[in-house]
Amino acid sequence: MTAKHPVTVIGLGAMGTALAGAFLGAGHPTTVWNRTPAKAAPLVARGAEQAQDIEAAVSAAPLVVTALTTFDDTRDALAPAAAALRERALVTLNSGSPAGARDMSAWALGHGARFLAGAVKNVPSAVGDPETLLYYSGDKRVFDAYEPALKVLGGDTVHLGDEPDLAALYEMAVGATLLPALTGFFQGAAAIQSRGLEVSSMVRFAGKWLDMIKSLLPVYAREIDTGDYSDAASSVNLFLAGAAHDEDLTKETGVDTSWLAPLYDLLRRAAESGHGDHSIAALTETLRTSPPSTPDRA
Repeated sequence: MTAKHPVTVIGLGAMGTALAGAFLGAGHPTTVWNRTPAKAAPLVARGAEQAQDIEAAVSAAPLVVTALTTFDDTRDALAPAAAALRERALVTLNSGSPAGARDMSAWALGHGARFLAGAVKNVPSAVGDPETLLYYSGDKRVFDAYEPALKVLGGDTVHLGDEPDLAALYEMAVGATLLPALTGFFQGAAAIQSRGLEVSSMVRFAGKWLDMIKSLLPVYAREIDTGDYSDAASSVNLFLAGAAHDEDLTKETGVDTSWLAPLYDLLRRAAESGHGDHSIAALTETLRTSPPSTPDRA
């Protein structure tokens, strides 16, 4: 039988509420705390204990999971209870940069906590699903000790390494696709509506398009890892030629495509540096401002 670890969840926005609900649903004794106490009421009705202050919340369980917006927000919330963190496992599930994660780790370790930074790669409603991805970095002993509890948050649970900033690095690296992809969909939606059509009519086709993009990622990753962009199924110049089509779309539909201008500037710079006939993956070289780090193979 899997041990039911007591856990405290700090921060009860949509994500924190979903995390606490998943712990409760799996039978883990769960204490919750939020700056606005009323947000805890639905969870208390399900059996959660509501801590009256942040120090009581941290003291209530050996595993403390935070679900606040940034590392700064997390540190500010925990500051009054810093002394209570000693010997506790602190798991942060918030957005932030690798530098922010390193600072958070140093702060937590300085107060005697064992630290694990993590990221939930899905929406709150998907917390607890077998396919939901969460990745963590930091103290592997914390991950090993609490992996069964952490897996109730999502079945695809990964420890990336002992460096505390790896989860934040992957969070930003993977998350970089979100806003451009969504903006592209929204541009398409506006174009469809300009003809009096429903946006729902394009969803199946957009999904197929995203599946195609997904299928290309291993190819592009291999090109980038090897630095060989010579086998160009889709070249930089081919994408650059698409600029004229977007201008025509704007004239015809009244949809603003100016958000694409920096992307076409990136394409032009890549072509000017000799990558015009190379795979579109060569944009990686133009995006770099310094040479890539060499992995430690020792």
